[in-house]
Amino acid sequence: MVAKNNLTVYWTLFMYEQWQMHIAATSNGLCYVGSPNKPFEELANWVTKRFPNSVLVQDDEKLQPYTVELAEYFQGKRKTFTIPVDLYGTPFQLSVWNALCEIPHGQTQSYSEIANHIQKPTSVRAVGTAIGANPVLIVVPCHRVIGKNGTLTGYRGGLEMKKRLLQLERL
Repeated sequence: MVAKNNLTVYWTLFMYEQWQMHIAATSNGLCYVGSPNKPFEELANWVTKRFPNSVLVQDDEKLQPYTVELAEYFQGKRKTFTIPVDLYGTPFQLSVWNALCEIPHGQTQSYSEIANHIQKPTSVRAVGTAIGANPVLIVVPCHRVIGKNGTLTGYRGGLEMKKRLLQLERL
């Protein structure tokens, strides 16, 4: 993991229909999209763990470009994101998260397909762990990964959210 000290992490509460999600960004881009309807502590704990000595600052205006693109996605008006993303993880995690970003809107892949894509075909479990650690839900589309037999599998945002996101993308 990359350690960042004395970093300012800006956050806001993004709301769409029944969902409320804390989102956060550094000066380099979006670094976190929280699980729906979870308390602020989910974000605060994530920031404390990843960025010791950082400062969390609520700044709705600074995060407006991110909330606009998320809202457009939920409204079915956006299929790809143009906002910058600032991901921190191990080289393996970053390779998995980058592979997720290559799954086209409206399509799904299995964990083993992701493992093959990153040229680590025996690392299916590790791929699952890396996907579970994805800090930027929706924008890094881990909801597009399903079980080999087509079943919906775990999702930090909950299976109901995963189901809704996949339905939204099939419009």
